Amino acid sequence: MTSAGFNVTSSLTLVGFSSLSGHSSLLFFVFLLLYLFVLSSDSLVIYIICSQRALHRPMFAFVASFLLNSLTASTLIYPKLLSDLLLSGAGLVQMSRTMCLCQGFFVTSLSGSSFMLLSAMAFDRYLSICYPMHYAVLVTPAKVVQMLLLCWMLPAILGGVTTLLASRLAFCRAQLYRAFCDIYSLVSLSCDGAEAQLSGIYILLFTAIIIFLPAAFMLFSYARILFICLRRSRSFSSKALQTCLPHLLVFFNFLINVYLDLMLRRLESNRESHSTFITSILILAPTVLNPVVYGLKLKEVFTHVKRLLSCRRDS
Repeated sequence: MTSAGFNVTSSLTLVGFSSLSGHSSLLFFVFLLLYLFVLSSDSLVIYIICSQRALHRPMFAFVASFLLNSLTASTLIYPKLLSDLLLSGAGLVQMSRTMCLCQGFFVTSLSGSSFMLLSAMAFDRYLSICYPMHYAVLVTPAKVVQMLLLCWMLPAILGGVTTLLASRLAFCRAQLYRAFCDIYSLVSLSCDGAEAQLSGIYILLFTAIIIFLPAAFMLFSYARILFICLRRSRSFSSKALQTCLPHLLVFFNFLINVYLDLMLRRLESNRESHSTFITSILILAPTVLNPVVYGLKLKEVFTHVKRLLSCRRDS
C-alpha cells in the first residue's frame, strides 16, 4: 500500500531491548518479579483504601485512582513485554500498526490522567491546609467524583483525537526504538507532510494541557502550602508537610521520567543502548515507586498495611 509516493508499513518493529539479547532470560525474570510486585502492592493499597471506612476521604480517593492508573498501565505494558522477551528473546519484536496505536492511546491517556490526578491531590492538600475551615464545603463527595471524571475523561478524549490523527498518517519507517508504543514516537515514523505537522502540533497542545499546566499548578499549590507552613507552628508544619511528602515524591518521580523521555527524543542517534536504558527506567521507576511511596509514607495506609500483614502472619 502506498500514499503520496511513499511506502507505507502496516506493521512495526520494536527494537528497544535488542542490544541486550544475550540477557533475555534475566530480563524476563526481572520484569516478571517487578510486575508481580507492582500487581500485588498496588492491589493491596487500593484494597485497604476501599475497605477501610476511615480512609474514605478525598485524598485517599485520589490516591486509589492514581494507583489504579498505575496498575492498568502496568498490565498494558508488562505482559506484552514479558511475552516479547519469552518469544523473541529480547530481539526484534513485530507488532501490528493497530495494536501499536491501541497501546499508544492507553499509554498517552493514562499518563495524562496520572498527571491530572497528581494535580487534583495538590489542590486537595492546598484547600485542606490553607482553608481548613472551609474544606468540607469546598471538597464534597460530588465534587470529588467530578474531579475524578475530569482527570480520566479529558486525557482520554484528547488522547483519542491524537491517536485518530496518528492513525491517518503514512509510516515510512518501520523500526521503533522503544520497548513499547507511544503516539509521539509513532508520529516521528511518519512521512513528512501537513498531516504529520498537524499531529505534532496537537501532541504539543496535549502535552501543554495535560502535563505542563498541571505541573505548574502543582508547583504553585505546594509553594503556597510551604509559605503557609513557614508562618504556622512547628507541629502544624510538620503534620502538613508529612501529608504532602508522598505526593511530592511521586510528582518529582514523574517529572524526572518526563525529562528522561524528552532526552530520549532529542537524541539524534538511534543507537539501541540509549533507548534500552532510558526506556527501562521509564517503565520501571513510576510503577514500582508509586505503591512503595503511598504504602509506606502515608501513615494511615501504612498502619493498615502493618495490621493486615501481622494478622496474616499470626494466622
